Amino acid sequence: MSFVMENYPMLLAMMGTGVVGGILAGLLGVGGGIVIVPVLFFIYQGLGVSADSAMLVATATSLATIIPTSISSIRSHRAKGNVDFDLLKHWGVFIFIGVVIGSVVVTRVEGQWLTLLFGIVACLSALNMLFARKEAMFKSLPGKAGQSVMATLIGLFSSMVGIGGGTLTVPTLSFCNYPAHRAVGTAAAVGLIISLPAAITMLIFGERPIDAPFGTVGLVNLIGFACIVPLTVVFAPIGAGLGSRLDSAKLKKVFAVVLIITGLRMLYQSIF
Repeated sequence: MSFVMENYPMLLAMMGTGVVGGILAGLLGVGGGIVIVPVLFFIYQGLGVSADSAMLVATATSLATIIPTSISSIRSHRAKGNVDFDLLKHWGVFIFIGVVIGSVVVTRVEGQWLTLLFGIVACLSALNMLFARKEAMFKSLPGKAGQSVMATLIGLFSSMVGIGGGTLTVPTLSFCNYPAHRAVGTAAAVGLIISLPAAITMLIFGERPIDAPFGTVGLVNLIGFACIVPLTVVFAPIGAGLGSRLDSAKLKKVFAVVLIITGLRMLYQSIF
């Protein structure tokens, strides 16, 4: 009980992150990481953690939370036949290579650079939501070599900014005239390939920052993980239910504007 009383601001903040992440994931179909990372980044700073440490812990903790949620998502999409296992057989190895490289980089660089990278990814993702073309840019996926590069880069950048498969995988596949429902289902599997090795690497090999929040092992905050995951799982279906009754297209544009503001704020903080 004393632990709860001493740390209730952090616990409430973590639980709120799980609720918001779950609702937005279900409502807008966005990956949880794109929501969880910036929320944790600012929450940790509010608790007295430096910006560099906050970004490192937010990135690793976000990746850890993606593991169970992606497993649940994969089961759902697989039942509908929306996971392209043939594509994953080729992409999986290269995604993993990118993840290993990205995870090692995270354990060795200052959080300022990760904040800068996340700000760029967030702004680009938001612009894609606002101005996405209805028609595909390309008629089909490139050859094996091109796909290998795409998969490696998805694994690399996703692991470095703490996001799963949806944020980069879905737009990439959609640009190549890939069916939207298959892109979303396959991205869920990509999320597991990214999050599992990345989180383990950051948990074992990450050096715990001196000012890291309580409950942090390596770079992963276990308290945050325990608070966020159950609520994300509970509230994602609620968000999906709301999405069926509300204009999700307009809501996605509103979220995109908020995401741009968040991304620009993180860019500003990383530079100045």
